[in-house]
Amino acid sequence: MMQLELYRSLWASPGRSAAQIAEEAAAEGFTGLEGGLPTDPAERAELARALESHGLSYIGEICTGGAGPAWWVPPRHARVADHLATFEAALAAFDDFPVQPGFVNCMGGLDAWPLAEALSFFEGAMDIALRYGRTVVFETHRTRCLYAPWASVPILEALPELLITCDFSHWVVVAERLIDEEADALALAARHAHHVQCRVGYPQGPQVPHPAAPEYADCLAAHQRWWEAVWTAQHARGYTRTTLTPEFGPDRYLHTLPFTDQPVADLWDIARWMARTERAHFDAWARA
Repeated sequence: MMQLELYRSLWASPGRSAAQIAEEAAAEGFTGLEGGLPTDPAERAELARALESHGLSYIGEICTGGAGPAWWVPPRHARVADHLATFEAALAAFDDFPVQPGFVNCMGGLDAWPLAEALSFFEGAMDIALRYGRTVVFETHRTRCLYAPWASVPILEALPELLITCDFSHWVVVAERLIDEEADALALAARHAHHVQCRVGYPQGPQVPHPAAPEYADCLAAHQRWWEAVWTAQHARGYTRTTLTPEFGPDRYLHTLPFTDQPVADLWDIARWMARTERAHFDAWARA
């Protein structure tokens, strides 16, 4: 029987120290934390202590191409070589981290590249990951090569060994619709899926104000259908565990009120609700 492991997002926990994030995650029954390595040595050491003291596992995160308009958005004219250089440097940084990641999630490449450049990037990145002995999975993320279903299909078809993180909220907002009609792309993504970030998107945005809100029930149900497809494909591939991160985040992902900029919901409350909901969802799927 496949087991579900839940991870808490470091990015989605603003204003909290690593120690607070880890303590809350452990108390809620999370398996570990997911996020990038801090650049500050003291913060990096604090993260390691927090993970170790609570017995939490770790999923690393990296972005390629360098900082652009936002830290997760690469410069428009960064070349494949630039992305591979930053990929290797970021991957090498994990070598000295006391808590080794089970795998590394990568926001990689650039959405504007033609297919040949995208394939060149992924082939190079997979070679680098193999050299470092690391499992790296590539996220379906806006601004990146896997930004949309139709852009991802030829890449996944050409690279059968490529592992991905399925964050379908990005595909929904790019398509501006729920994507059940992209059945072939969803099935192909499921066959490549290693990890799920279970944010719920809607046709006009990557993050609903709250996934429990009844006005977004259709969006939650759609994403749950797609996550089930991932679990089914992973089970068929012999996976004994599946990892899932309720990555509802800040940075204008979380809706705020005009003029006051006050958030309409609490991110940790959302993450806990999503984790509890998906535990029950996974258990029901596993029993079916």
